[in-house]
Amino acid sequence: MPLLNSKRLVLASASPRRSELLRTLGLTTFQVKPSTFDEKLDKALFRHAADYAVQTALQKGLEVASSELADLVISADTVVDLHGLVLEKPADAADAETMILKLSGSRHAVHTGVALVFPRAVDPKTLKVPRVVTFSETTHVTFAGIPTAAVAAYVASGECYGKAGAYGIQGAAASFVSGIEGCFHNVVGFPLHRFSTEMLELVESGVFD
Repeated sequence: MPLLNSKRLVLASASPRRSELLRTLGLTTFQVKPSTFDEKLDKALFRHAADYAVQTALQKGLEVASSELADLVISADTVVDLHGLVLEKPADAADAETMILKLSGSRHAVHTGVALVFPRAVDPKTLKVPRVVTFSETTHVTFAGIPTAAVAAYVASGECYGKAGAYGIQGAAASFVSGIEGCFHNVVGFPLHRFSTEMLELVESGVFD
């Protein structure tokens, strides 16, 4: 952490949850620069929802890295995968209610794609800058059956907006969750354990040398 905090780190996300999660690790000096990348990639081009999330995260990271002087740009994208149906952020209240009702009484996957862009490092495969590392983490979440009135009340609270699948597991929607398999923080929006593991390997490999 002392090494990372001595570098110029940029989080390419406007999500306050991702900023908070990074701070829990001890990262305190990073800057926040939301990406302006239009997140409308054609989902039909990807075999798996996790691949779609990774590519979206990568494009967001590259976009920010192209305009920021940074040692590392961190970007991420989270999607909810209901048996192949990709659910992202709801457009409005009706869209949010529809999403949650679809998730009610079922098991779904939450994929977070992460891109680590090192603008000043040489990629060992291409021998060019930037060096890019991508990965995804998947967590399975099971929702109990949710009464229609409860869905309407949750959406009316406003907590559903800005969240993949129209729910935040760290908030009132925790009452919908009957089971979880995998990283809890991944569902919140950023896989802390996987990120820590990947960063440790990269630092030990001399990525900042």
